[in-house]
Amino acid sequence: MREAFLPFSPPAIGEEEIQAATEALRSGWLTLGPRVREFENAFSELVRAEAALAVSSCTAALHLALVALGIQPGDEVVTTPFTFAATANVIEHVGARPVFADVEADTLNLDPSAVERVITPRTRAILPVHFAGHPVEMERFQDLAGKHGLELVFDAAHALAAEYRGHPIGSEKHFTAFSFYATKNLTTGEGGMLTGDEARIARARPLALHGMNRDAWRRYHQGGAWFYEIESPGFKYNLTDPQAAMGLVQLRKLESFQKRRDAVSLAYDRAFGECPALEPMKAREGIRHARHLYPLRLRPEYLSIGRDQFVEELGRRRIGASVHFIPLHLHPFYRDRYGFQPEDFPQADGAYRRILSLPLHPGLSDTDVGDVIDAVLDIVRQHGA
Repeated sequence: MREAFLPFSPPAIGEEEIQAATEALRSGWLTLGPRVREFENAFSELVRAEAALAVSSCTAALHLALVALGIQPGDEVVTTPFTFAATANVIEHVGARPVFADVEADTLNLDPSAVERVITPRTRAILPVHFAGHPVEMERFQDLAGKHGLELVFDAAHALAAEYRGHPIGSEKHFTAFSFYATKNLTTGEGGMLTGDEARIARARPLALHGMNRDAWRRYHQGGAWFYEIESPGFKYNLTDPQAAMGLVQLRKLESFQKRRDAVSLAYDRAFGECPALEPMKAREGIRHARHLYPLRLRPEYLSIGRDQFVEELGRRRIGASVHFIPLHLHPFYRDRYGFQPEDFPQADGAYRRILSLPLHPGLSDTDVGDVIDAVLDIVRQHGA
């Protein structure tokens, strides 16, 4: 057994990020300045997006997308219940109704067939989530949106570096929201990015800074003009220069981070793939998985303990683990507001009852990975049915 506890997902921050943030702090530009613009441009180039807008969180990016698209009270937005609360919360924030559709059995991504069954005349948009870093079926959602005249907003909080049929997630004309939270594949502590075509980002940009038509960089750098106008009641969602400085360093490390995530995931797959009590999630053909999470489903017929006790047993062996996610239709707010029952979304509910997430981050050593594998298999041996 390990002597030290293995955290589930610590941030991958080194001296380069600390130095970059320190230089930004000493530069005199603490808020939206030159490093933010540089970060936006570098990120656009990475994901092949026409334009990008750096913001304070993925939640902010999703909210801005819905506001920029004119989603309003009385509208419906179809999304997945198998996600973090932010995905549906932002729909509530604009006064619209989140309409849940069930997920696919293999990927746990939003099922396009289930989406089509819940589209009504009030539906304005579809909001898929690339769960764990596995891209959704992009072409099917684009076809659905075209057929029904709907907008698309993609939640890519898990999906930086993912690709669908050779196209990076974020390269679409539609809005795509990324997260730079502490546990994500790229982190700025807190932060996010909204990508899309130039017209969409142009609509969203002033909304991210109070609805002003001139940001601080254009007002206060040499040659700037003090005058500005409020064009809409916007929000305070901008990223800061020290955060962007960290992000620029992280972008340079991203490919090496991804290679390590791939290697760790492959080691887990090989160790667990032949165990009857365990069900690793397989990637579909034609995609590049971002490997943000490593979800592992248990087969309860082969175990004498449930998921909750399995996670506790990992903790006793000093292995951090988590659960992604408690489906939104089970949470009190959504359950009580819309009268949901667990069986309303059987794939999402069934997956939740037997899923857990193992440590997956670029800081894992081979010894760490071996310890995780040994702990999981030891629990299976001790608690096999």
